[in-house]
Amino acid sequence: MNSSEQEIEAKFPVHSLEGVRQRLEQAGAVLEVPRVHEVNLRFDTPDGALTRERRVLRLRRDSRAVLTYKGAAKMGQEVSVRQEIEVEVSDFDAARHLLEALGYRVSILYEKFRTTYQLAGAHVVLDEMPFGNFVEIEGENAEQIHQIALLLGLRWEARVAESYLGLFERVRQAYGLPPTHLTFDALRGVKVEFSRIGLQEADT
Repeated sequence: MNSSEQEIEAKFPVHSLEGVRQRLEQAGAVLEVPRVHEVNLRFDTPDGALTRERRVLRLRRDSRAVLTYKGAAKMGQEVSVRQEIEVEVSDFDAARHLLEALGYRVSILYEKFRTTYQLAGAHVVLDEMPFGNFVEIEGENAEQIHQIALLLGLRWEARVAESYLGLFERVRQAYGLPPTHLTFDALRGVKVEFSRIGLQEADT
């Protein structure tokens, strides 16, 4: 696998994104992408083969449109390590129709607000999800990610390798929610406690 096609990251549940934002700025982080609303469509085969194999086919729209493939994450790693191939597309709707014409279907729609920083060669993103706030650090290796987490005051033992959709499944089961898209409207009025879904806040 081409090293440029490898995604190495960890995410951290946090109580306050503002506190992390202040520490990023104090550390000299560069704002790469200001806060933007993301809409993500995750595709699968009718029999759910991609999900079973822990692979991802995703079409994302924020300030641009990007088609992404992710392979299954390697097991037994400190952080999430998986193949990732991304291609920018010129037309979000046309790309969706192409995937549907090939037999894929939208298995879930999910959204978030994301702010992206660059710090010491790594990407640090502040994610506002419908069920809570997260900091995601993507770097060259686990050691680099660990060092940046310490710099930002994030407890390493609180890191999560699971995807947002995997965490959403925990939320659905814990709160008895029906199968639905992961949107702010769908979770309006649901106050999710991280402890109830087996997570710890990394900034406390």
